[in-house]
Amino acid sequence: MLPVIYSDEFLDHLTGLGHPEKPERLKAITAALKQGKIASHIQWKLPTPASQRPLMRHLQQAHESSYIEKVKEIATTGGGYIDNETIISPQSYNVALLALSGWLDGVDIVLETKEPAFVMARPPGHHAERETGMGFCLFSNAAIAANYALEQPGINRVAILDWDVHHGNGTQNIVENNPQIEYCSLHQYPCYPGTGRHTEKGFHNNVLNIPIPPGSDISIYQPVFEKMVVPFLAEFQPDLLIVSAGYDANANDPLANINLQPEDYGLFTEYCLGVTRKILFGLEGGYDLDTLSKSVVATIEKCLV
Repeated sequence: MLPVIYSDEFLDHLTGLGHPEKPERLKAITAALKQGKIASHIQWKLPTPASQRPLMRHLQQAHESSYIEKVKEIATTGGGYIDNETIISPQSYNVALLALSGWLDGVDIVLETKEPAFVMARPPGHHAERETGMGFCLFSNAAIAANYALEQPGINRVAILDWDVHHGNGTQNIVENNPQIEYCSLHQYPCYPGTGRHTEKGFHNNVLNIPIPPGSDISIYQPVFEKMVVPFLAEFQPDLLIVSAGYDANANDPLANINLQPEDYGLFTEYCLGVTRKILFGLEGGYDLDTLSKSVVATIEKCLV
């Protein structure tokens, strides 16, 4: 059984007509998981209510208090914008807190079982920097989860692999000064948000950015995983691996120009499982509903082997 952390409350973050980061993303994945051959192998789990966790302490480790209050104020006064593409609806603050709680639940589950888990939450988080959200992201879930994991007994090293097609500038911004956290990102370059050059190494040589040219497919990604990603992760010997699992490098995705196929994410998952089975997958991007849902299925199928 593979735990999938999900709540219908994640659908209450409303981004408006035509926005690519929409509730239908989760509906499509849920339908694929419940109707497919792996349905009997999924253990659905509700996230811990935000009121039952000291989330503010965890948030303040990653974000400025003024920014957290800004998100809350915009939501409670009827909604608005962080920027022209990062939308806050009246329920977005509460939904973002619940999403973060789900990511922390995922850490707890993986550390207890020593087996993978998947957090199927929104809004995403890897673009949210210390002082602001951007790129559809409000709070930096992966970075906060990594900090949280390091507070748990026996956890000394956490690696984050970000295979979203866009560079996780927010995650890097928050973790690059912590030698106990390693960050690796494969991303189309040039592309939004314009960060993630290979020269960005972190303050402790703990960052590996791998820019991928537009038009690339699995023939480019596979040797990159084998020669760069896996050795980088394996040498670090992480006590936990967090995957910022974005699926927008698919050929059909409207927001980038990489030509992966859903089954390629199964191969990526195999590489990760070769490093450790203690993996928390957390949803980031992916905006073509068909390939998004098929890619999540491909990821989970490999975890069940």
